[in-house]
Amino acid sequence: MFTPVQTRRTFEEAAEQIADKVRIGELRVGDKLPGERALAAQMQISRPTLREAVKVLVEAGLLEVRRGPGGGMFVATDVVGVELVRQRSSLRLGEVAGVLEARRMLEPRVAQLAAVRATEEDFAALQRSIDSMRALVDAGRALKQEDRFLQLDVQFHLALARASGNATVESLMRVLFRQLEIARDMAMHLPLVPEWTIQIHERTVAAVRSGDLVEVESVMDEHVGQLERTWEEETARALVRPLPDFLLPATARTKPAA
Repeated sequence: MFTPVQTRRTFEEAAEQIADKVRIGELRVGDKLPGERALAAQMQISRPTLREAVKVLVEAGLLEVRRGPGGGMFVATDVVGVELVRQRSSLRLGEVAGVLEARRMLEPRVAQLAAVRATEEDFAALQRSIDSMRALVDAGRALKQEDRFLQLDVQFHLALARASGNATVESLMRVLFRQLEIARDMAMHLPLVPEWTIQIHERTVAAVRSGDLVEVESVMDEHVGQLERTWEEETARALVRPLPDFLLPATARTKPAA
């Protein structure tokens, strides 16, 4: 479940790894982590180092430690503050455009692959993220719990990657969305528009379920384009222009000469 920690500041990486599993929905409120000895062995760190990581997460409110019979380390909240998942090296402003460009290259194709391979279990996972977003909106808590709403957004996109049926693609999208979160935090102050987010997710699911690859690409073009436009407006910096044909929507590509 957990992987070896390999950097010098091991307790920070250990804390980040646990927080990341909560962020993407692999660990949920009430879940119990492996025991201290087992978890330290999985991460290949010392037990004092693990205790330091747990201390950080307890102070952040992400974990709680219960004593006595039935005790252990438990997930206390679904909401992970961005400071707990921030990479140790910050993205420079000029690199954000590269992250957005990489997303445009990858995610529409990921969605098209999902349209071919997604199972009912995959569609159920996508719908759960949408339903959780809708519950926040209906309760009037979407803006008050913006971190939670954005976390559900990430979970939707990772579920879409999982629906591609390709573990390598899923791993690439995990890396990409971590960088997108950092980019959003560093370079943008994107106003949360809950209804639009829910609607574009619903349209994405409908397009993927239809199996219409052109429709999938059209919806995904709108989906990824929103963040691109916001970044350009807020930084007054254009993304790569002109875009090569393979980065354009299918309907806008240059037809090969006869």
